[in-house]
Amino acid sequence: MTAGDDRPVWAVRMRAERDARGWSQTEAVRAMRAKTSHNLPTDSTLLRNWRRWESGESRPDDFYAPIIAAAFDTVTAAFFPKARPSRDDELLSSIGMDTLEFLGRLRMSDVSAATLDAIRITAERLCCEYPCADPHDLHTEGTTWLRRITSLLDGRLTLAQHREVLVLAGWVALLVGCVDYDLGRRTEAEATRRAALSLGKESDHPEILGWGAEMAAWFALTQGNYRGAIDVADAAVADTRQLGVGVQLAAQQAKAWARMGDRSAMDAALTRGRAILDRLDHPVNLDNHFVVDPQKFDFYTMDCCRVVGEDKLAQTYARQVIRTATGPGGTVLKPMRLSEAQLTLSVVAVRGNDLDLAVDEGLRAFEGRRRSLPSFMWIAGEAAREMIERYPEDPRTHSYLDRLRSLAM
Repeated sequence: MTAGDDRPVWAVRMRAERDARGWSQTEAVRAMRAKTSHNLPTDSTLLRNWRRWESGESRPDDFYAPIIAAAFDTVTAAFFPKARPSRDDELLSSIGMDTLEFLGRLRMSDVSAATLDAIRITAERLCCEYPCADPHDLHTEGTTWLRRITSLLDGRLTLAQHREVLVLAGWVALLVGCVDYDLGRRTEAEATRRAALSLGKESDHPEILGWGAEMAAWFALTQGNYRGAIDVADAAVADTRQLGVGVQLAAQQAKAWARMGDRSAMDAALTRGRAILDRLDHPVNLDNHFVVDPQKFDFYTMDCCRVVGEDKLAQTYARQVIRTATGPGGTVLKPMRLSEAQLTLSVVAVRGNDLDLAVDEGLRAFEGRRRSLPSFMWIAGEAAREMIERYPEDPRTHSYLDRLRSLAM
């Protein structure tokens, strides 16, 4: 949002998205009509509505909001975000136990309903800390809790309790595997991913199985094995069509297809992910790493647009990602998304022959303290190739490359 622009965020975005595509307001109305099977008013009526929406005079209602989002190839909850639902943040105190009492019950294998509730709260907290926590600290705490949770399987449990413990262990194992990979520990990450899959199979839990597949696709993608990422996701598609992880699998496929140069397959994968996301209820807890945030769809699309050369759209999405990844006062809420958006702006700048801006944006991305090393190196490497292709001998290119090499040491 530009300084002095007091329109609602969605109204600013309507204009920005339209400008990025080079559409007039009349063409935007036509795009709406092309994206719905509903009977819409005349073009003149829709055009009047569009002007009121884009000016911020009125907000599109629940009928028009999904059609506008579809016209811009995104999802309703990303374009018109709902207020974050409130949730209980009192953790263990909410069930009447302090930490010492809780750990004492675990040592005694006291697997009461309250104990399971406490473990559930702890597992959720760990998954919510993923975006911003120090990865070494999170890994240590995650592995400690994984041992505590799995130790309960040796005690006397009802069938329902046994499955619940397996599920909770599965979520924590997935988290630990993600952090392992962020730290560049590929072997350990794959071993933990397989352990999570085993827990998912034993508990017959489709979401844990789906996320295990998604992690495999992510590993393959960031290692340049694009066909492998597509095949892994394909194998899990049938079981995840109604789950949030299905959106993430579709996004990984879209990113792989984009890098393989198949634009139609990329678009089809994004469309599939968008359709799943639009069918899902709005998530209760957007902080949980294993809950698909509707606004993350812009992040996926940004990556694809950058790779296929849709620079103006990539820039528009990058700015949107930066806005949603940053809180009041410049607080960084989603550091990994933020850094990849900055790298996208770097790529767009170098393609526009502005190497100074490209290097500034690229080096700004390196300032983030929380990153997934393989993912970051992958995207930062793509930015490096753009600089080398256009300015191979320029000292500014070498300053960026030196910074990139320092991460690999």
